[in-house]
Amino acid sequence: MTPRDLTSFRRALNRWYRAHGRHDLPWRQTRDPYAVLVSEVMLQQTQVSRVLLYYERWISRWPDVASLAAAAPAEVIRAWSGLGYNRRALHLHRTALAVAGDRGDFPEAIGQLEKLPGIGRYTAGAVACFANGQRTTVTDTNISRVLARVVMGMAAPKDATAAELSAAAEALLPARGARDHNLALMDLGALVCTARSPACDACPVSRSCAWRAASKPITVVLAVKRERFEATSRFARGRLIEALRGTPALSENQLAGILPPAHRVQTAVYLAALERDGMVQRFGGGWSLPRQESRPPVAAG
Repeated sequence: MTPRDLTSFRRALNRWYRAHGRHDLPWRQTRDPYAVLVSEVMLQQTQVSRVLLYYERWISRWPDVASLAAAAPAEVIRAWSGLGYNRRALHLHRTALAVAGDRGDFPEAIGQLEKLPGIGRYTAGAVACFANGQRTTVTDTNISRVLARVVMGMAAPKDATAAELSAAAEALLPARGARDHNLALMDLGALVCTARSPACDACPVSRSCAWRAASKPITVVLAVKRERFEATSRFARGRLIEALRGTPALSENQLAGILPPAHRVQTAVYLAALERDGMVQRFGGGWSLPRQESRPPVAAG
């Protein structure tokens, strides 16, 4: 895009965002890096509608890193029930321990944020931008899809390289107002430039879109062959965690009994993997969620 085209694109995007953006989402009402991090971790591979049911309950129970760090890991895992990808709960807990042990102050630099447990480049950038207002790109699935279509004329992010998407995001980033700009792109991808049925006629930046200019199909069918979820090890491990949420401990045989027959022979393998991740521990001849209290170390000085 030329400088003039970029200005036109940003203005159209910002006007649409002011009128149609999801401003009422509770994690957009705060600049607390802890609250932003909680929302971003919950939103990983989980729909907004589901996260809304959990976010405010979590923040009410553990309003800051100190309270979360003082919680038992088993309680954190139990509170995560229904969100899936249980390892995310432990990553949040371990991050709280690390930050609470460092006087409770979140690092501001993206590189330092990435050193916290389970935080990658995207999440670090999101915290830096949405909490601290830093001028940095944030490329989640929705934003990546908008970038692929508008800038590169591709139907989906999978058709572009990570470097191409990064360069496209940098090219669109304004000198000021990065937070609203990134949130606007995110909402555009979630509400208009959707994966399967983009509403091109309602898109505020359709005139700038290389994908539409190339007369690409308005309805996209992304045929992806996926393994049936019930056949995956992630399904089996999730069933084991769910069983342990409601009881002090279960034997390996009892845990095998709650799995579908095809998974039972792998029960010991699943438990060993969960133990390595810190999700379960051996207890009384059986297995339980992690039972030890985890509290932050006392900071020096």
